[in-house]
Amino acid sequence: MVMEALLDIGRFFINPLLYIALLAAIILGYFRVKKERKQFRTRIVWGGREFGDLLKDGILYALLYSVLFSALGLAVPLEWLVALTLVSTIVLLSGVYQLASFIYLTAAAAFLGWLLNYYGWTIPFGIFDYSGYPIAWNWLLPVALIAGAMVFLEGQLISRHGAEASSPRTQKTSRGGTAIFYRAKRLWLIPLLLVVPGDLLDSYLPYWPQFPIGDSRFSFMLFPAVIGFQSRARKTLPLHLYPWLGKKVWMLGIAVIILALFSYVWEPMALAALLAGVIGRASIAIVTSIQENKGNHAVAPQTTGVMIVDVLANSPAHKMGLLRGEVIRKVNGLTVTNEAELYEAIQVNAAHCRLEVIDHNKEMRLRQHVIFRHDHYRLGLIVV
Repeated sequence: MVMEALLDIGRFFINPLLYIALLAAIILGYFRVKKERKQFRTRIVWGGREFGDLLKDGILYALLYSVLFSALGLAVPLEWLVALTLVSTIVLLSGVYQLASFIYLTAAAAFLGWLLNYYGWTIPFGIFDYSGYPIAWNWLLPVALIAGAMVFLEGQLISRHGAEASSPRTQKTSRGGTAIFYRAKRLWLIPLLLVVPGDLLDSYLPYWPQFPIGDSRFSFMLFPAVIGFQSRARKTLPLHLYPWLGKKVWMLGIAVIILALFSYVWEPMALAALLAGVIGRASIAIVTSIQENKGNHAVAPQTTGVMIVDVLANSPAHKMGLLRGEVIRKVNGLTVTNEAELYEAIQVNAAHCRLEVIDHNKEMRLRQHVIFRHDHYRLGLIVV
């Protein structure tokens, strides 16, 4: 019995998407650090952040959704999960995370299954041949509801973690100067315990544990759902852009759920909900991109002082509460306008570093911290 239980638990981890997501998160951190070192001669956040936050940011939602989906009896076909795995894998390997919103992946998986079934095509996977599946309203409704819930989660993750996921990049302005934009690229892994009709698993996994409900049998399957996010903040600081963007996305998720519920009145509304979600998510991304590419950079050289590009973690600047986009006007009573003057002014007082900072509301505030002798270069600031 113990061995059978261990085998059953082990089967939860046979999906290759789980390991592709883990590898993708490691690669994301590696290339981010490599770019930061090239442009700023230091890494801003340790390279394992993407891997460490891959599961942590969404684990509570994963537990809540698993209980909720199971309690509501939202059973999804195994064929759709196979197509979702295939589509998600292709997107992760491509690195184009703008396409990794769960609503895109859901709709693409449904379309792939229908396409293979309609034309009679088959994809060989070695242990079985995948030939797609026809569109059926009985499974399209739970899929649409799950997709709406995941879009809601995507919006929450963007609101809470989009800004911290962004990394600064230098860019030449039209006048030949140097300005900054922030590139956010993040992947979240949401392990969902989903209900799958048992008879669909019999031909592939005959020993998978099942439970009966009436005359039907069902199984639980742990599926490694992924949510990808990629965006660029240029005109607006990430601190302000991503909460706004996340709100638009989670509101879209609610709209998808509401539209899908109308499927109880008219079945095609489940498909309409998926299509509306795809169009809505694409519209949000396009409008945001257009807005951010217009106007001046939010972070660029200032005549009023030295603008902060980023703050290194656990540095004196971080402990002083300095933020991206703030402008250092004076250091130890001396006006500063560039990086050289900034660090010269820091050395004036080896015991205390007193800063006058213009915050995001254009108001002046004072910050101070002990800077040890010969450690002035460890203030932890990256500036324009």
